[in-house]
Amino acid sequence: MDPREYFRQFADDEEFERIVEKPTVTAMWRDCTAEFADRDAIVFKGESYTFAQLESDAAGFRTVLDNTVKDGKRVGILSANSYDFVKAYLAVVTTGRTAVILPAHLDQRSVFGCSIMFGLDAVIYQPELKESVSLVKVPLIDITLTSDEKTGMTDCDEKTPCVMMFTGGTTGKSKCALLSNGAVMQGTVNGCYGISPVFGQRYMLVLPLSHVFGLIRNLMTSLYTGSTMWICTNNKDMFRDIQVFKPTVLVFVPALAEMSLSLSKQFGRNMLGEELKYIICGAAAVAPYLIEEYDKIGVNLLQGYGLTESANLVSGNPESLKYPDSIGFPYPNQEFKVVDGELWIRGKNMMDGYVGGDESGFDEEGWFHTGDLVSIDERGLLRITGRIKEIIVLSNGENVSPAELEAHFNALPFIQDSQVFEDVAENGKHILALEVVPRQTVLSKMDLENPKEYIISELEKVNLTLPSFERVNRIEVRDSDFERTPSMKIARYKKC
Repeated sequence: MDPREYFRQFADDEEFERIVEKPTVTAMWRDCTAEFADRDAIVFKGESYTFAQLESDAAGFRTVLDNTVKDGKRVGILSANSYDFVKAYLAVVTTGRTAVILPAHLDQRSVFGCSIMFGLDAVIYQPELKESVSLVKVPLIDITLTSDEKTGMTDCDEKTPCVMMFTGGTTGKSKCALLSNGAVMQGTVNGCYGISPVFGQRYMLVLPLSHVFGLIRNLMTSLYTGSTMWICTNNKDMFRDIQVFKPTVLVFVPALAEMSLSLSKQFGRNMLGEELKYIICGAAAVAPYLIEEYDKIGVNLLQGYGLTESANLVSGNPESLKYPDSIGFPYPNQEFKVVDGELWIRGKNMMDGYVGGDESGFDEEGWFHTGDLVSIDERGLLRITGRIKEIIVLSNGENVSPAELEAHFNALPFIQDSQVFEDVAENGKHILALEVVPRQTVLSKMDLENPKEYIISELEKVNLTLPSFERVNRIEVRDSDFERTPSMKIARYKKC
């Protein structure tokens, strides 16, 4: 089936035809400012900015850029989520320059190293982060600067580099992926598929814009669809902001979805606002429990799959309730194949390559090896079964995928998260171990005399259904969450 036609069934025909591919961010933004000029684009610290105002401020910042670094091509942006970040990002990429997104938590040595490694011609910085750019030798631009002189957008083509973003890649080593205008726009349009209505929604931004999920699926798709995006200044205030803004779409990682569901069960559906219709969830495995429980309170939690290297969006699942174990159907303009269980991709949404290292990311035929192990069913739906780098090779030569085992244990409604890993027993023998984080909102309703004892006994029942070589030898119930990465994924224990 044609990928675009698959997603047609989940939208009104007239609105679906409005989802058209734009070649560049400049082309998209020019159309948006014409069509949605008087609509609110961004809400930040209680102030609303229309599409026209955002473009006017971006135009002023383009002048600042031209006056500071006329011929520079790579411009770093070091800023927390803010209106100024959006303004600066749009100003950079609509002049044909490349925005190098530097996570706001980087220290001064790291920022200096990035400026050298990635050949930055200038660094835009938030005044609060001035100390972090103190070692940088290229021109520095205060992100709050503006000019009364307005500079227009610069036309470019889809192959023009657009943005560079940090990623763990397939080896776990941090590097920077270079995405073209065409790739960014393919990811942006992919974000429009699977929800209805898609235009004129109300988004809330809680994920960092230095993460591809936040930049592409949250910001870019919001702008493309003439939607309004509220930027949270402090995630601790997220639920207070929800009460004020009443979002219709939230873009979450599973850990945020879990926390929000827990609070909704404690304090009522209104914690999420009465108008919330969709939660777009990804960046880590989504438990079927979350999908089912959100459906009970009238919220569609839709999961998907993507990578920084693929401009975020590879597949999406508009039928998450029906197929809760699937990351969905592939988006348009991609080719796929599965080699020894691993998903390989090439297409318009893929990066141009890694910057700052020897690894290109692609094989001789242009295939990107994702490192993700998948299965594909007869309908074309994808399912993740593990990560190559996480595979545990047992002493008997058997290969075990932790993610595949964890899915069995996570199916229990009182298990929030789990981690299967290789451990060493007292006798020195290597064994499989399991640690779990219980879902307290479920346990609290079960009136158990000894919750831990019950959890372990139920986990053991699941354990006995597994092939003998995949059974865990030790089970531990944690009293606290696992350590998390900046993108809220579970930090995997190192292999023995």
